[in-house]
Amino acid sequence: MPRPPAPAGRPGGEPSIRHPGRPRRGPPLAPPRLAAAVQRLDLVKREDLDAAMELARRAREAQEALETRVAALEARIATLYAAAPAATPPVTPGERTEAMPDGV
Repeated sequence: MPRPPAPAGRPGGEPSIRHPGRPRRGPPLAPPRLAAAVQRLDLVKREDLDAAMELARRAREAQEALETRVAALEARIATLYAAAPAATPPVTPGERTEAMPDGV
């Protein structure tokens, strides 16, 4: 007597994606494999992600405020230099002057 044909799906009677309702032989392998795959992923809890995003938002706001403050201070310095009378050029470190003969 000839053998009946294997059910549709993968060889050996295992179901395919196209036929999920077909029974499979042996114990199901998907749940342990899925659990192992999830454990290998670098997942975080939603609360931890929200806390990190809030921290990043605050840091970004602080950085923008500091950038605005630095720009205002630079503008103020530029106006002070523009209003100041021409003075002697600043001394660079290591340059020898009468006040500092050893250049320190």
